[in-house]
Amino acid sequence: MVTGARALSLVRDELFATIDQAEQNLERFIMERHCSSLLQRAVECIHQLRGALSLIELAGAELLAHETFELVTDIPAGAGAERDDHLMALCHALHVLRRYIEQFRSRYEEMPELLLPAINELRRVTGQPALPECYFFTVRLDLPRTPVSQTDDLPLKEQQGLARRMRQMYQIGLLGLLKEQNPKASLKLMERALARLDYLLSDRAGAKLCWVGAAALEAFREGDLLLHRTRKQLFSRLDRELRQLLTVPDYEPPRSILKDLLYLIALSESTGVRAEELREAFSIDTLPYTDAMLDREYRRLTGPSQAVMHSLSQAIHEELATVKELLDLVERRVAEPDAYARLYIQLGILAKTLIMVGQPSAGQALQAHLPVLNHWARGEDVEQVQLDNLADAILYVESLVSCFERETSKETCPVLASPGQEGESFGNHLLNEAQVLLLAEAKAGLANAKQSISAYLDARGEAIHLANVPACLHNVRGALLFLEHTRAAELTGICAQYVQAHMVNNLNMPAASLLEVLADALSSIEFFLESGAMASRSGQPDILELAADSVSALGWRPVAAA
Repeated sequence: MVTGARALSLVRDELFATIDQAEQNLERFIMERHCSSLLQRAVECIHQLRGALSLIELAGAELLAHETFELVTDIPAGAGAERDDHLMALCHALHVLRRYIEQFRSRYEEMPELLLPAINELRRVTGQPALPECYFFTVRLDLPRTPVSQTDDLPLKEQQGLARRMRQMYQIGLLGLLKEQNPKASLKLMERALARLDYLLSDRAGAKLCWVGAAALEAFREGDLLLHRTRKQLFSRLDRELRQLLTVPDYEPPRSILKDLLYLIALSESTGVRAEELREAFSIDTLPYTDAMLDREYRRLTGPSQAVMHSLSQAIHEELATVKELLDLVERRVAEPDAYARLYIQLGILAKTLIMVGQPSAGQALQAHLPVLNHWARGEDVEQVQLDNLADAILYVESLVSCFERETSKETCPVLASPGQEGESFGNHLLNEAQVLLLAEAKAGLANAKQSISAYLDARGEAIHLANVPACLHNVRGALLFLEHTRAAELTGICAQYVQAHMVNNLNMPAASLLEVLADALSSIEFFLESGAMASRSGQPDILELAADSVSALGWRPVAAA
C-alpha cells in the first residue's frame, strides 16, 4: 500500500477541499448555532479527514484529526457561549492541519512534534491531560548505568544534611527559572545541585534520576532550548521526585520523567560531557530537527514569525533616525519651513505604529508632544525646554524599541514613564546599564577565579595556578560593595581569604570534600551575580544563606544576614 509523502501527493487536493468544507460549515455554525445540519456536515468532513490521514499513515496529522473529531462530535446543536472555546480550538486545529499539509508538500518529511501544541489545545478544552513533548520519541530506559565510585565516605547524618542543602539549591534555581530571572544562571545552579546529589546518592537506584536530570539541564542550558510552560512543569515535577528520593531510600522514579529528560538531551545540540555520556549510554540518535527549527516551523504554521517582528523593529528604528535628523536641524535653526510639518506627521504615524505593535508607553510619549509640534508648524517660536523634552522622549522611545528588538530582559529596559518623565526614565536606564556593565565585570572575575581553581585541581595542587585568584575575588568583592550588596561582598571576601590561607600559602591540597564546599559557595555567589543581584537591592537571601552555610562548613566564621 502506498503511504507517506507519495500517498499524500495523490490525495492532497481532496484533503484541502475537505478542510475547506469543514471550516466553512464550522464558521457558519458559529453564526447560526441552531442549524444542526451545518455541524453535522462539519463532523462528516472531519471524519473523512481522519480516515484519509489514517490510511496514508501520517502519525501527527492523523492524531490531530482524531482529536478534532473527538471534540467536534462532543458539541451539541444549539451550543451556547460555553462552547466558544471548543469551536475556536476546532477552527485553529483545521488551520494548523492545512498549513502542516502545505509545508509537508515542500519538505516531504513528517515532523509530528509540530502538531503537539494544537493537539494539546484540543485536549485542554475537553479536560484531558496534555501529551508530553516526547510523545513521538522512542528510547530504551532499561539500560544499566556504569557504577559510580565515591572518593569520600561521609557519615550518614552529614550526607543527609548535604543532600537536603543540594535540594534547596535546586529549588532556588528552579524559582529563578520559573520567574525567568536569568534562566541560564538558574539552570547552571540546578545542574550543579543534581550532579552533587548524583554523587551523594549513587548507591541508590533512584540516583539515576539525578544523573539524567543533570545531563538534561546541561543540554538545556548549552543547547539554548526554549523555556515554555511544559518544560517549567517538567523541572517542577523533578523537584517533587527529588523529595521522594530523599525521603524514601529505595524509591525509583517513574520511567515517564526519565523519557521526558532524555528527550531534551536528544533535542539539544549540546556537546557537554554529561549530555554526550547520556547519548552514548542510552544509544540516543540525533533527531532530524532542533528546538529552534520546531519553534520556527510552528510559528509558520500559526502566524507571523519573529523575523517579521524584527523587520518591524528595524523599520521603526529607521523612522526614528529620520526624526532625529529633523530634530537636529530644528535645534541648529537651519530647518526648512516644511520640516516642522514633516516632523509632526512622522511622529504622529510613528506613535500610532508603536501603539499597534504593543508599545503603548512609547506611542503615548510621542503623542504627548504632537500639540507642541503643531504650534511649531504654524510658525510659533521653538522653545529650548520644549525641544529638550522632545529629545528626551525620542531617546526614551529608542531605548524601548531596542529592548523590544533584542528581546532584552525587563530589568535592563527603561521603566515605563508617564509623558513628561521620559528624561528621568532614560537617565535611570543609563545608570542601570552602567551597573550591568560593572556586574558583568564581576561575573567575569568570578569565572576566571573558578577556572583557575579548576586548573589547580587538574594539576593536583600546584599553587601557581591560584596566583591571581585572591585578587580576582577581592575585585568581585569591591564591585559588589559598590553595588551595595554588602553580604554577598563579605562572603566573596571570605572565599578569597580561604583560597589564600588554605590553598596558596599551604603546600598540602585541601580535602576533596572541602573543595566541593568551596565550589558550592562560589556557585551560589555566581548565581546571585547572574540572576539576583540586579533584581532588587535585597537580592536573593536564600541563595546567600546557602553560600553562608558553605563558608561555615569550610571552618570560617558564619556571616550574619544583613
